[in-house]
Amino acid sequence: MRIIFMGSPEFAVPTLQALVDAAHEVICVYTQPPRPGGRRGKELTKTPVHQLAERLGIEVRHPTSLKSAEEQEKFAALDPDVAVVAAYGLILPQPILDAPKRGCLNVHASLLPAWRGAAPIHRSIMAGDELTGVTIMQMEAGLDTGPMLATVRTPVEDKTTGELTEELAELGAQLMVGTLIDLDALHAVEQDDEAATYAKKIDKAEARIDWSRPAAEVVRHIHGLSPFPGAWFEMEGLRVKVLRAELAEASGEAGTVLDGDLAIACGEGAIRPARLQRAGKPAMDLAEFLRGNAIEKGAHLT
Repeated sequence: MRIIFMGSPEFAVPTLQALVDAAHEVICVYTQPPRPGGRRGKELTKTPVHQLAERLGIEVRHPTSLKSAEEQEKFAALDPDVAVVAAYGLILPQPILDAPKRGCLNVHASLLPAWRGAAPIHRSIMAGDELTGVTIMQMEAGLDTGPMLATVRTPVEDKTTGELTEELAELGAQLMVGTLIDLDALHAVEQDDEAATYAKKIDKAEARIDWSRPAAEVVRHIHGLSPFPGAWFEMEGLRVKVLRAELAEASGEAGTVLDGDLAIACGEGAIRPARLQRAGKPAMDLAEFLRGNAIEKGAHLT
């Protein structure tokens, strides 16, 4: 098929690579524009999808918007059979959705209609879902409301957002390739709007750990925000991110350090961080962290 690929972050990279490996003709890649990054934010950094497309020799376009008639005409002039979309980052106007002969297919990282929106992986972990997955959806004007063509499931277990993102990216890539093979035979299933949940964008203000919450919720909060933006607490004015944690068999006043191995009391039960990161320092496992940051039993964390 003649495919326009639309994606930006690492999550989208396996799908682009899988389409090329499956001998589809990826005629153009649309991605977010380069952003300031590098040292002191002075260098423009291309998206991971942009970088892969260049290595593959595929034309790359990165408009800031697709709302203009000019951009829509340029898109349609590519004469695509289908557009494949994975975490692109721009809303697709109706003329863009209508341009490909077979429409626009989206790789969405949830079991729709659960977790429509910007942060489905984070929200699934934080909500305590036992299962998540990927849905291939025929796109329409609504936010992740289109009919579903295929799904694949995987257990959440104790995975972080970073770990689950990598897993779902690979699952989604293979599911998209299989969907394109069977596209003529697949029956689209409408979503149940009444069962929908919304995965709102992660706000950095959510990242501070609330020790008054039950320990299981605190662990899910930590894993859902790992590696970015990273759930954090303050210790004597120093901010520390917790990137992985586990439940601990202990109890006490919320926010209090209960032993020399950094068990921390929550509203119910306790947690023990397994991987931490001080501001400006690399992430490290608990034992290594404690060697350079002694935290005494009875200390109170905020």
